[in-house]
Amino acid sequence: MASLADRAKAAARQLATTDTATKNRALSLAADRLEQARGDLLEANRGDVEAAAAAGMSATLVDRLTLTDARLEAMAGGLRKVADLADPVGEIVGGWGVPSGLRISQVRVPLGVVAIVYESRPNVTSDAAGLCLKSGNAAFLRGSSSALNSNLAIAGVMRDAYEQAGLPRDALVMVSDTSHAAATEFMQLRDSIDCLIPRGGPGLIASILENATVPYVIDGDGNCHVYVDASADLDMARRIVVNAKTQRPSVCNAAESLVVHRAVADDLLPPLADDLAGVELVGDEAARAILGPDRIGEATEADYATEFLDLKLSVKVVDGLDEAIAHVNDTGSGHSEAIITADLAAADRFCAEVDAAAVLVNASTRFVDGEEFGFGAEIGISTQKLHARGPMGLRQLTTTKYVVRGEGQVRR
Repeated sequence: MASLADRAKAAARQLATTDTATKNRALSLAADRLEQARGDLLEANRGDVEAAAAAGMSATLVDRLTLTDARLEAMAGGLRKVADLADPVGEIVGGWGVPSGLRISQVRVPLGVVAIVYESRPNVTSDAAGLCLKSGNAAFLRGSSSALNSNLAIAGVMRDAYEQAGLPRDALVMVSDTSHAAATEFMQLRDSIDCLIPRGGPGLIASILENATVPYVIDGDGNCHVYVDASADLDMARRIVVNAKTQRPSVCNAAESLVVHRAVADDLLPPLADDLAGVELVGDEAARAILGPDRIGEATEADYATEFLDLKLSVKVVDGLDEAIAHVNDTGSGHSEAIITADLAAADRFCAEVDAAAVLVNASTRFVDGEEFGFGAEIGISTQKLHARGPMGLRQLTTTKYVVRGEGQVRR
């Protein structure tokens, strides 16, 4: 493991000074090669999917693992979008002079070796590698055993493209050892890893918190709420809730909890329950009184704080905005929270008082995504506050250094 990390570190030194045109050429070649290798990649993925299904993996997790023609096209398209984005490396964040005559500038630079440990989704391999390359970082990746064949196939294609573009193959290093011991060692390579980003469920995050000795950015749970206020357009609310819950329930920006103002609960919940046919609903006493026990089960306190990643939704009826904000802050994971309202003051209060990486007004939580934000493919969505928060694109994969220019000054 240490030797793999050393290879990534050596590549990172070269990438830090690689010009934008070369990085863009490598990304474009990688996109072309992903498309050209479609058959091989789908075949490798098919083996992973069949093994996962045979092992009893849930349908939603199998969906996250599965590659399709459309998803491969999206992966290639993501790399091309990253190539089209402005290169953050070398950007002058600020500049000023001081009384000593020194001229100081703050310049954006790569982090170095960015390590990503992730579960199931093989598209993360190309997304993470592409963003790391464009931001001048080496990508050191450790995926899950369930996606190993897919990840190795994708990484092999991209490494070939990098070499063709004149960059080191080790700009992308993929760990093939998926054992628990290897994962722990991976998290403790302080001499080589500059930033660790985990992408996975509670078990992975708990392991990071317990074992990691390298700096990390947590891509945590997405227990996302949609609050329907008293003034909401109920047709809009129904469209947004259905989209937020069902458009892709297995991802972190899918809604897991519906919070409804008591004033509109009677009018909203029955037709919305029809819209959500196939979604398991669990709710409080007020929601169950409106829908009846045949349409909604009883929610536990744990349900309100759970990221289901499935077709399940908790429902809570509240007396007003204060209770809604308190419930969201008490049970949310700091990911993405939405309010549906026609009341500007209510929207402003929700945005100001809800503690989350992203707050939305009259829009689905599914929009909290690096590509939707214009970042190109994202490397994750940080739910912590240092050094990045929310969708992590190119800028979030850089740090800064101060460049100080003088004319012989010495300090007295």
